[in-house]
Amino acid sequence: MKIDLPRLLDNLNRYSEIGRVQEIGVERIALSDEDKVARDLLKNQMEAAGLEVLIDELGNMIGLRKGLEEGAPVAFGSHLDTVYKGGRFDGALGVLAGLEAIHKLNDEGITTKKPLALINFTNEEGVRFAPDMMGSHVYSGQATVEEIWQSEAYDNPKDTVKGRLEAIGYLGDMKTGSMALDSFLELHIEQGPTLETDGIDIGAVNMVQGIYWTRYTIKGQANHAGTTPIGYRKDAGYAAAQIMQFIGDYPRKADDRVLTTVGTVSFEPNAINIVPDAASFTLDLRSVNAEALKKAQKAIDAFIENLIKSSGLELEKEEMVRFTPVQFDSGIVKLVRSEAEVLGLTVREMPSGAGHDAQMMAAMCPSAMIFVPSVKGISHNVQELTLDADIENGANVLLNIVLSLASKA
Repeated sequence: MKIDLPRLLDNLNRYSEIGRVQEIGVERIALSDEDKVARDLLKNQMEAAGLEVLIDELGNMIGLRKGLEEGAPVAFGSHLDTVYKGGRFDGALGVLAGLEAIHKLNDEGITTKKPLALINFTNEEGVRFAPDMMGSHVYSGQATVEEIWQSEAYDNPKDTVKGRLEAIGYLGDMKTGSMALDSFLELHIEQGPTLETDGIDIGAVNMVQGIYWTRYTIKGQANHAGTTPIGYRKDAGYAAAQIMQFIGDYPRKADDRVLTTVGTVSFEPNAINIVPDAASFTLDLRSVNAEALKKAQKAIDAFIENLIKSSGLELEKEEMVRFTPVQFDSGIVKLVRSEAEVLGLTVREMPSGAGHDAQMMAAMCPSAMIFVPSVKGISHNVQELTLDADIENGANVLLNIVLSLASKA
């Protein structure tokens, strides 16, 4: 069975206008006014497709389609929120391809044995509120709603998750995670160059690498840039620069199984003629190997602590995220391979370098992912692009796996 590609493309284009930036980019930050507009549209479309729409206490949206039998539904979906100046496919493809699968089943008059659940998770990106993959993190029982409700926006501590959910009308009454799921499947763009470079149609994602996020703040002493001798300075900026050099060098010298990124940096008082008295920066550390991840974090922390001590500075450390590598269900991974091959597509098993809702859901039910190529591997960028043929391939694989998992009557 195959999806209606023009209908899916029209819907993708429709959502890409919500929060549009530049020619083809999208900026739809979780719990923003733009997110509300997209959620409202999805809710209306779910209802029009005959789904029962459920909203939980964290704003996760679930469109439930009844099956011939009672029981846990086969679930699929992703997220509608984006990063700042992001793309139109990251997250939205998984939600809207899932909606298209529902439309196709309706077109054909097919009722599956097991129920189906299309899910739009809250705040997968984590650009304003921590942690990322928030909705699936709580749904899978790895955090409580109450603690996540209190999460404050990075740019405005007066904005909390609960406050924004109330403001946009998506503070639901369904207890998060109360609906058991048979399985979970997520279609997503690769966000890397491997599939396109190697000419592979479909990625059968077998794992997600671990992610550690840490924020460091170095405290020194502000002083005049022209009158303070070097030996008298407590320069937080200089210390931050040395640390960032060590972090950047680490995977290039000590261990090629990890990826290190300093993604944000800020100085105080941030003036050209003042020695900084504070420097704050974040570390994004990733690896498919849990031991390599721990080893790298330990080495970086040791370097920072020694430098801070020898420089007479002070350090504050915030462990923002600690996600270990996650293995996906081998049975569903094999199903991705087999369904892709039945459709005449080339397929490769591969890990994901980015975090996804499916990695959270793997803690509560058998889960896996389908990747489709990203042009030039570009994502989290307004130039993000996936070709129509690849969208069709991924959506067809998703549809047929859903049918297989839910046992077509």
